[in-house]
Amino acid sequence: MWDYLKAWYQRKFSDPDAITLFLLLAVLFLLIIFFGNLLAPILVAIALAYLLDWPIQRLQVIGASRLAAVLVVFSLFITLNVLLILFFVPVIWQQSITLVSELPQMFTELKNLLNRLPEMFPGYVSETYIHNFIENINQRVLSIGELIISQSLSRIVGFMALLIYLIVVPLLVFFMLKDKRELLGHINRTLPANRRLISQVSDEMNLQIMNYIRGKAIEVVIVGGVTYICFALFDLRYAALLGVLVGLSVLIPYIGAAVVTLPVALVALFQFGWTPMFAYVMVAYLIIQALDGNLLVPLLFSEAVSLNPVYIIAAVLIFGGLWGFWGVFFAIPLASLVKAVITALSSDVPIPATEESARK
Repeated sequence: MWDYLKAWYQRKFSDPDAITLFLLLAVLFLLIIFFGNLLAPILVAIALAYLLDWPIQRLQVIGASRLAAVLVVFSLFITLNVLLILFFVPVIWQQSITLVSELPQMFTELKNLLNRLPEMFPGYVSETYIHNFIENINQRVLSIGELIISQSLSRIVGFMALLIYLIVVPLLVFFMLKDKRELLGHINRTLPANRRLISQVSDEMNLQIMNYIRGKAIEVVIVGGVTYICFALFDLRYAALLGVLVGLSVLIPYIGAAVVTLPVALVALFQFGWTPMFAYVMVAYLIIQALDGNLLVPLLFSEAVSLNPVYIIAAVLIFGGLWGFWGVFFAIPLASLVKAVITALSSDVPIPATEESARK
């Protein structure tokens, strides 16, 4: 066993390409670990550039120049975001404020409902368990209130950073799209000559990241839009806010859908109570989740993701713990990167002619 591992190590890591690949990955990893907050606008800009580069390429195929295609797509992107900020964000903000103001009443109704459970299900639900559960809820509510108060000043700083992002990120995106060829040329000239494995991994990752970001954007819009329409048809309160939450939940594979189910169920329960309408809302919501997971995701990510769900969940937990939201968002591409590196190292490494002749 030891001889086999030693032979594998000598075969793989005697290749200068493998050493170069590992050094590059280590440098990138350390940069993100120690300077992740500073690099956040650049990472956001790269993700948006990947998203917008696809329609730009389609316009170039039909004969438009690169600059003209960039101007058209970028102008439409900015216009769409301005319309969202002016007309959609205020609605979401107002619904969020209203929901927060009604949370105490919702918790009171929840406690009254829980107190009735021992009478409704005698022998199955004990009063002691319900009492402890309610006390736990009260403690959580108090801790959330203290957290909101303690972070109020930091939120102001975060708001100022958001304003900076609204200016810096679009500029970065525009120049990344306009000067794509020049930027890639600079990167290629910076990389060492021994970059066979780097090229192999980067080619695979470039396609997967482009498909993943584009697919996620389409999935967020479809799932969020369908959820909003469905909730609006049921006349569910906070339909727009819940639609946004459900749409954004697809950014966190598996875990996001489980987490966002709680506010949907609570809002529906407090509005309709234990009535058939509550069941209809939850059944419709579960149908949306089932169609997303079993129909939409395979259609959008058939070329981008070929990972077992266990690996995906592990990637979400690991990279989310390292880099927060962006680690969660890029969990699948990062897991695909690990897979691509392992695949590249597992492939046969060609032996240089000089080394082969020396062995003979």
